[in-house]
Amino acid sequence: MKTKRSSLSQQLTAGDHLPGATGKADSHLLNGDTGSFFTTGENGVTKVWAPKDGKVEFVEFAGGRIMARVNSSSGWPAYYPVHPVEIRKPVKAVLMDLDGTSVQSEHFWIWIIELTTASLLGDKSFSLESSDLSHVSGHSVSEHLQYCINKYCPGKSLVEARRLYFEHTHREMKEIMEGRGKADAFTPTPGLKDFLMILKDQQIKIGLVTSGLYEKAMPEIISAFRQLKMGDPVDFYDAIITAGFPMRKGRDVGTLGELEPKPHPWLYAEVAKVGLGLNFEDRNHIVGIEDSGAGVCSIVLAGFACVGMAGGNIIESGTRSLCSHYCSKFEEIAELLK
Repeated sequence: MKTKRSSLSQQLTAGDHLPGATGKADSHLLNGDTGSFFTTGENGVTKVWAPKDGKVEFVEFAGGRIMARVNSSSGWPAYYPVHPVEIRKPVKAVLMDLDGTSVQSEHFWIWIIELTTASLLGDKSFSLESSDLSHVSGHSVSEHLQYCINKYCPGKSLVEARRLYFEHTHREMKEIMEGRGKADAFTPTPGLKDFLMILKDQQIKIGLVTSGLYEKAMPEIISAFRQLKMGDPVDFYDAIITAGFPMRKGRDVGTLGELEPKPHPWLYAEVAKVGLGLNFEDRNHIVGIEDSGAGVCSIVLAGFACVGMAGGNIIESGTRSLCSHYCSKFEEIAELLK
């Protein structure tokens, strides 16, 4: 059994082509002057369009080929080929996002971004606006901070913002791990344990994927597993991938992970190929689960079908029509994968 998808162009411009979609367009056409190197009507380009948040632009060529440009507030955009995706049974692997999908923690990390911006401004009363939410979740720390710098404190440096961010992070994480701090910082998503055990029973490989740095991500999932009495997550998951370690002068040697996380495809592609040993030819037997627009794009650009999880910013970002399915709880996803 398999669930087919319409063309990506149709999905982004007419959501009713997809089961569970909105029934209306959640993207907008571009004329090629928004940073893209391509313009409609030139060099075989038939259409240039993007979801509402503008994080990814899709370029369609005569004959139906599509490329995606992942934009970057840090200055290094990239283009990727877009492959048709579908869900084919049996499902061999499920790749799961961490923040907002497996663990409810987005509010905590958005709060840290807010504290950092307040520190940059020297204004303790500062608070983010609701329109900022899709720009300060789902991407990398540097992308989040650069967005806030551009909007609220132009002229401030990303280096200074990162220094303040990690000061706040280390203080708050220490408080949490010692039993103080925000009590509700990291909470397992309802139904997570049962869903994971169903996947294990069906011998489906499980990968955990996050754009979060290691020092952020591991305390989250460890905390969640402790609450669920599930032991060590490193032993449970078949593969875990994070954005690595931060680059900080005089302290640590950094790892590559700040400029090419979600919505770039590399985290999902690497956990599938390197972590789980699955080849590109297996991609239609791999399903990703995400609650953020950046994560949805990351999964699709890696060549996998995406099941969107309600509660994040998929609707606000305009990426719901990129999801093969859209669910509100893990029980629904378990039924899809049977």
